[in-house]
Amino acid sequence: MSRSTSSTGNVSASTPLLTVVVPVYNEERTITAIMDRVFAACGDSAECIFVDDGSKDRSLEILRQKARSQDTVLTKLNGGKGSAVRMGYKHAKGFYTIVQDADLEYSPEEIPMLLEFARKNDADAVFGSRRLKKQKQYVHLSFFLGGTLLTYLCNVLYGTRLTDQPTCYKMVKTVILAGIPLRENDFRFDPELTAYLALRKVKIFEYPVSYHPRTVAEGKKICWKDWFRWVWVFLRMRVIGR
Repeated sequence: MSRSTSSTGNVSASTPLLTVVVPVYNEERTITAIMDRVFAACGDSAECIFVDDGSKDRSLEILRQKARSQDTVLTKLNGGKGSAVRMGYKHAKGFYTIVQDADLEYSPEEIPMLLEFARKNDADAVFGSRRLKKQKQYVHLSFFLGGTLLTYLCNVLYGTRLTDQPTCYKMVKTVILAGIPLRENDFRFDPELTAYLALRKVKIFEYPVSYHPRTVAEGKKICWKDWFRWVWVFLRMRVIGR
């Protein structure tokens, strides 16, 4: 991935083109594979910020052992995925920033394609859509239906035309993220980010990505309670705007 100049700022030789924020909580089974794949896919022009959210296993030890010189490893008390992502955002130096979950549901090999699409279109935000690709969409039907309903609600409330709002892959220009006062600590940071982008009239592009859904037994942490919290964020921010 080479560096270039964009209409909203310059990418210098000392500035990484991309920041990959990886929130980690008890992922010792998959974190080694994820790190290897992110490093191989994104290369030296990307920095990774690993945020250990108070893991009780060997996750933090593995992160410190494998991180490269341009990477950052942070650790904090357990506070939820949103708190870990927000901490990572604060340390991001790349022109674009994206979140990579520490499990194996999304393919890091597709991050360069998202980045190339973003640069080609000078996009402020690009969401990786699982729905735009013919593939297995879910393990449990409830997760698929819940995500579909969330996307529909987002489109109705905010006038967006998304096909996959709850996707993990949300690539946004870092300068835009720096100006968004995110405050949610758990999974609610995700609808909060989308709502802020929509309220600020940031055009959101979509790009098809692969998806390998895992079960709750395999470590999937989101649950039905998060769905209602997600809905509340959309409704609250539509009414009060923050």
